[in-house]
This record gives sequence, structure tokens and C-alpha cells, in this order.
Amino acid sequence: MGQPRIPVAILGATGAVGQRFVQLLADHPWFEIVTVAASERSAGRTYADACNWVISGDPPAAIGQLTVDSLEPTVDGRIVFSALPSSVAREVEPLFARAGYAVCSNASAFREEPDVPLVIPELNADHLALIERQRSLRGWRGFIITSPNCTTTGIAIPLKPLDEAFGLRQVFAVSMQAISGAGYPGVASLDILNNVIPYIGGEEEKLERETRLLLGEVRDGERIGADITISAQTNRVPVLDGHTVCLSLGFDRAPSVDEAIGALAGFRGQPAAAGLPSSPARILIVRSEPDRPQPRRDRDAEGGMAVSVGRVRPCPLLDLRLVSVSHNTLRGAAGGSILNAELLVAEGYVR
Repeated sequence: MGQPRIPVAILGATGAVGQRFVQLLADHPWFEIVTVAASERSAGRTYADACNWVISGDPPAAIGQLTVDSLEPTVDGRIVFSALPSSVAREVEPLFARAGYAVCSNASAFREEPDVPLVIPELNADHLALIERQRSLRGWRGFIITSPNCTTTGIAIPLKPLDEAFGLRQVFAVSMQAISGAGYPGVASLDILNNVIPYIGGEEEKLERETRLLLGEVRDGERIGADITISAQTNRVPVLDGHTVCLSLGFDRAPSVDEAIGALAGFRGQPAAAGLPSSPARILIVRSEPDRPQPRRDRDAEGGMAVSVGRVRPCPLLDLRLVSVSHNTLRGAAGGSILNAELLVAEGYVR
């Protein structure tokens, strides 16, 4: 950037997703962590003392020495990354937006608010246009921008080029979601080992609504969801990281397998996302092996920021079927929010 790094804060920094933010931002070329904040239970302690580090590696030494702040909108930093539970985010995030912060939220609390952008930069960077409407309606000096549910990310990214090329109309999605998506300590071992749990509260509805919003458009300041029928079934499976989704798709014009693979492999995303520090060189990776993608082998592609797809083949019920794998805590959570913040900087919303 050729200028000092932008100071940022992390809300909910001691939780599993907060730890991913710390890990990814510790050496970020544009951002510098100056504040870690959490509940009153952790406030006033050093981060190293307050945080039970549960992800791979060790917490960065410099961040471990920071004193944990409370969740008050007086923290240092111009960008605030929120890893708060949705119930807390609903109360806390507006306080920060009102006080002038750019809030990049990983929570679901405001994703469906009509004036709050729900963004994957490669898909719908133009939805940032909602920010000015949000500020005007709510009287905020700052704003909130959200990233989608971690499973929605692995669905919406491969659907985007197919929709653009062939006119997507029907989606049947069955997810096999990693246990890390439930946070820490997550799902009890006696429930998940040797088992599949065919229910994740509220998840199916999120996938259906958020995918339509991400594939929709902003018209005259209004967010218009895509006219697509989506049916989702979600399952928790005994995999640590990486969500797998099996998709059956119906189109206005049914593509051949080769046409679909060409659209997926050639997808480059919206130009606004190109060249951002966290942008993967390849957004979509198409696997040709008959048994790929797999979460253990493919979740870390492009540093966990790419979505891998494979088993592209005809569908006897609809038109096409395929399998998607994405890293739920990297691309689907902290990494996605950081990419949103980079987009805000590149587009001039944060200076």
C-alpha cells in the first residue's frame, strides 16, 4: 500500500473464530492488530492469559501481550472484525457502527437486513453500494458489512459462474459440515463420533436465503434476491475442518459437462476483488479425479481461500450435479471477513 498499516480491532478475539482472525492478521500487509476485545470475563487480562488457543500453532507472541479490552466502542482501530455470537453481535455491532467504525462481521445478526451488504468480493462487490443507504437510514458514521454463513460460501461461489452462463433456476444442496463449524467446544464427542447428525439449527434456512441474496443484485438502492428455488439439507459429520456440499442444479439452458467445467474453471470473479492480499490466485479449482474433492485433501487449497469442485456430471432429476469443498474457518469465516475489509480499503470506504 505504500503507507502505514491500518489499525484494526477484533471483537470476540478469544473464541475459535477470533483466534483465526488473530492468526491471519498477525502479519497482514495492510492491517495491524492494535486491539483484542472480548467479554467481561476476559477483559483486563493479557490475551495469552485469557485465550485458550484451540487452533493449530501458537498465538503470535506480540498479540499475546495485548490486554483484552471490553466490548465498548472506544477501542483503537478503524476496522473492527466481529467474531461475536449472533446474540451479542445484535447488541454490540451497531454501537461500533454508530461510533464510526467499519464493522466486518462474521455473525449472522445483520446478514438479512435490507441495508446491510452481504458480500463475497468475487461475487458481488457492487453490493457495497448499500453502505451509503445504511448510513443515511440509521444515522451511523460507520457501517456494518457481513460475510455469509460458512457453508453458503462453498455453495454460492461455484453457483455464480454457472448462473451467469446458463441461468440457474433450481438448487438441491446436501451438506456434510465439519465439527469446527459449531465453534469450540462444539459438538459433544458422544454425539458426533461414529455418527452423522442430520440437523443444524437454522442452517438450512440460512443457506437458502443467503445464496439467493449473494446471487441477486442491488437495484435502485434495494437488494433483490435471485429468482432461484433452493432446497437445502444440512448434516454435521465427524470431520475437523472443511465443509462438503453435494449439489444438483437445474438451469434455463442445460449445459453439457464440458461447458459447465469450462465455466467453473474460467471463473475469475469481479475485477474489484483481483489483487487483494487475501484473494486466491484461483477462486475455483476443478478436480478431475473421480473421488475428489475431499475435505482432508482439498480444504487448504490456496491457503484455504479457494473452493474445490469435482464430480461434475449429468443429473437424472435436474440438469447437472457436482461436489464442492471449502474451508469453513478460513474462506468461510475469518478469511472471508478479512477479504471484505481489503475490498473496503481498495474501494475507498476505509482510509
